[in-house]
Amino acid sequence: MTLSYQVTGDGPAVLLVHAGVCDSRMWARQVEDLRTDHRVITLDLRGFGRTPLEAGAKYADAGDVLGLLDELGVEETKVVGASYGGYVALQAASRQPERFSRLVLLSPPADDVVPTDDFRDFAAEEDRLLEAGDLDGATELNVRTSLGPEADDEARELVRVMQKHAFEVQLAAGDVDNDEWEVGGITAPVKLFTGAHELRFFAACAEHLSNILPAVEHTELPWAGHLPSLERPDETTALIRAALG
Repeated sequence: MTLSYQVTGDGPAVLLVHAGVCDSRMWARQVEDLRTDHRVITLDLRGFGRTPLEAGAKYADAGDVLGLLDELGVEETKVVGASYGGYVALQAASRQPERFSRLVLLSPPADDVVPTDDFRDFAAEEDRLLEAGDLDGATELNVRTSLGPEADDEARELVRVMQKHAFEVQLAAGDVDNDEWEVGGITAPVKLFTGAHELRFFAACAEHLSNILPAVEHTELPWAGHLPSLERPDETTALIRAALG
């Protein structure tokens, strides 16, 4: 499998891994800024954006990420991951901790965290809509849930397009085997951001990660939902820059 990816700019490497409701397009504003002094790598995981997903595929998203770094000859990188992309980054850094010098994670999920009531309600409604074949309804549910009050119409439409495409590709592929790796052994500093306007589950995940990882700093953004890089792009870019060091 060859992932769709882009590399731009010169300087120390930074890898951006997208959320599960998005694809690499979510990082456009951050890439524009970071490329001035970084080698910026963006990618589409399988079933997102321009990367296909074969029926019955057996793979690991974190393994795909490490394989891409091998292909590009990147021995060390910083990584920024949003939501599911943060979870993938944690898995990759757990498998090869020496390769990741810093992790900046925007509301990543975590294993061993009991789902909150609002998360259970969301998941149940998404399942109901998808089982009914209502992709538009499931897409709108994710747009409403993922974006906080600061998001404008352009951001909402972008998430709508990205999520609808991901649903179409993934449902067409049917059952696949995406191996998830255990998180642990990370030695790099980790900066966590969560939003005050997102599902409470992600704050619980941040608390859990703060307890199991050795060097974590967590900040809650009072204005943010689940996708701050699309809600206040410039402010989030500045936060990411500061967190990258």
